[in-house]
Amino acid sequence: QEQQQQQPEPLGASPPGPPRRPPPACLSRRPPPAAMAVEKEKKTCGQLLTEWKEFIWNPRTRQFMGRTGSSWALILLFYLVFYGFLTALFTLTMWVLLQTVDPNTPKYQDRLSIPGMMIRPKTDALDITYNVTNTESWENYVRLLNGFLADYNDSRQAANNELCVPGRYFVQPDNGVLNHPKRACQFNRTMLGNCSGLVDTTYGYREGRPCILVKMNRVINFFAGANKTMNISCSSKKEEDAQKLGEIEMYPANGNIDLMYFPYYGKKVHVNYTQPVVAVKFLNLTANFDHHVECRMNAANIDPNDDRDKFAGRVSFKVRVNRD
Repeated sequence: QEQQQQQPEPLGASPPGPPRRPPPACLSRRPPPAAMAVEKEKKTCGQLLTEWKEFIWNPRTRQFMGRTGSSWALILLFYLVFYGFLTALFTLTMWVLLQTVDPNTPKYQDRLSIPGMMIRPKTDALDITYNVTNTESWENYVRLLNGFLADYNDSRQAANNELCVPGRYFVQPDNGVLNHPKRACQFNRTMLGNCSGLVDTTYGYREGRPCILVKMNRVINFFAGANKTMNISCSSKKEEDAQKLGEIEMYPANGNIDLMYFPYYGKKVHVNYTQPVVAVKFLNLTANFDHHVECRMNAANIDPNDDRDKFAGRVSFKVRVNRD
């Protein structure tokens, strides 16, 4: 084989290198604007309005908001059936639930094994504070007491309720008639003595000797006292403040509550029931001092020492009588 003779390289020539790569596309020069795609022209207000009208009603396709009449009819029929089914299911569920509920007696009373207590006049913080010389500071208390004791007027009690035998429960069986209306025993307003508002229309607030009513909350079919006598007693929460609290008068005497006002059968059955109350009159409170008072129910089947509920068988409130 004949060997090809290599041509000598000319003097001063650079040695051959690797082939040059073309520049990347990102660095290449962009085409002139004339070669770019034509941008979409902006639509005028008239064109937008025309398109909007055509969306609402398209006369060519006879579509309303993008749907034909048959399509709208099917959708409305679907939702009518769907929500009709939900309504029927909810109604049936409520009906079944109501069949298990007695409208006159709560089904569960586990949390009401011990009745609570409350005072009148009732304030948000159970705070009775007023100034003797400022009539406006205690007028509202008098107004609240008048409203509460309106049902206890002797005339109304005589017309609606009856005289019962003291010292025993007023049990009224249904005698075969479910939820038969029950009668209520009289609790006359005059039983509250100097705190009745009949002799002293200001309940002692004008003289700085205020009256506060204490009552036990209603619990259906609860036989308070366990067939024994019971009463309400009030005292200062702090022993060192007992002398500043002064003397206390209770109406009825000794704060007694008679058994004849129990049991309670419910608001719908026991229509004219007026629960017994005890009036507490503070005779010589130390003025310009916060008196923290606690009233407790003393009964065989009521424990006022439950720390989990501060209103179970007891109630605490503050009394302050200011004098200039």
